Amino acid sequence: MNLCWTCGPVGLPNTAFRGIVLACVSLVVMPLLSRAKRKVGHALGSAAMHADAKQTEFCTYLSAILLAGLLLNAFFRLWWADPAAALIMVPVIAKEGIEGLQGKACDECSG
Repeated sequence: MNLCWTCGPVGLPNTAFRGIVLACVSLVVMPLLSRAKRKVGHALGSAAMHADAKQTEFCTYLSAILLAGLLLNAFFRLWWADPAAALIMVPVIAKEGIEGLQGKACDECSG
């Protein structure tokens, strides 16, 4: 029952400036890291490194969703934006997880 109160307007989330900074850093670093992993994977001919590069790229998208939720809360006081961003991530993460459990490789990873 307490969960209902903390998710609604009664228990508004605080502005997380540290989270905003971390998400911004992630948006800059993750694409660079993914590109570097992709180069190494190509040089080594490693499908595993290509797959890791793809997952790092995936983290960039999650960081962008996170940042959108945090910024909407911080600047427009849309308390529901942060939890909504988390809910947007769920099917994306679930799809990746299911594909990983099924052993599906990305097109550029299997080469």
